Amino acid sequence: MMRWLVLIVVGSFLCGGCHLKKDALGTAKNPIKFYLVPSVDVKVLEDNSKQMKAFLEAHTPYKFHITIPQSYIAVVESFGTKRADVAAINSYGYYLAHKRFGAEARLTVIRGGIATYQSQFISRADSKIKTLKDLKGKKVAFVDPSSTSGYLLPLKTLKDQNVEPKETVFGMKHDSVVTMVYQKRVDAGATYYSPPQNGRIEDARRLVKTQYPDVEEQVKIIYLSDPIPNDPIVYRADLPEVMKEKITDAILEFAATPDGAKAIDLMLGASGFKRSNDADYESVREMLKELAPEGS
Repeated sequence: MMRWLVLIVVGSFLCGGCHLKKDALGTAKNPIKFYLVPSVDVKVLEDNSKQMKAFLEAHTPYKFHITIPQSYIAVVESFGTKRADVAAINSYGYYLAHKRFGAEARLTVIRGGIATYQSQFISRADSKIKTLKDLKGKKVAFVDPSSTSGYLLPLKTLKDQNVEPKETVFGMKHDSVVTMVYQKRVDAGATYYSPPQNGRIEDARRLVKTQYPDVEEQVKIIYLSDPIPNDPIVYRADLPEVMKEKITDAILEFAATPDGAKAIDLMLGASGFKRSNDADYESVREMLKELAPEGS
């Protein structure tokens, strides 16, 4: 009798632990964690990410939870702890996530019909600065130390051209750098560049046109860097391949719809995506390995 009692108690204990088993990834209790790095107003990201979440859940067998962290570093670390499954992240964040945790690039953002981007150096139209060489001994504004288009790529360009400014400052946002140049607080600045579309500028100057309608005439582009791939959509390395494929297909389908196109434009400044892989970002990783050893 005692033997049966022991077996019943042990069996009950083991079964009692059955409910502790983690729910399958992609279910309501364990949704796929999709991170969006805050590159625009958080409210804009929240509103439009709801549309994307609804579409992804309707066009895949999975449930999703979309998170907007305070920085790209939070996303990188989340890949290491498996709290992030998918992320729209900047190039530097991808570099770190790939190097540390093997995160994989599967999609590349398309902006203005192209999958690459450049940095631009800008100065006042009424200044004596006409070429990149003229930045020697000048005060130059960059975006922030982790910005690929607003610092790292421009830094590589200056190094390649053997140009050393006298002083550098950080505006922390692309529009702030344009404003600093417009207000003559610096001699020049470096921001992202996108080619004009339908006769309208799409580079960083457009961000301040409401405040400074004549910015296009007052601030000129003096130099463009070599192109590198746009920001990627990144996946956790050990996410099941079938999930990666289904999510990728659904994101592409979402971007092809009118509502989806509008949403990704507002969230990522994108017009679509193209399939890609880590090999497409080799030049980016080599550049960042050279210029950002602290990320190793």
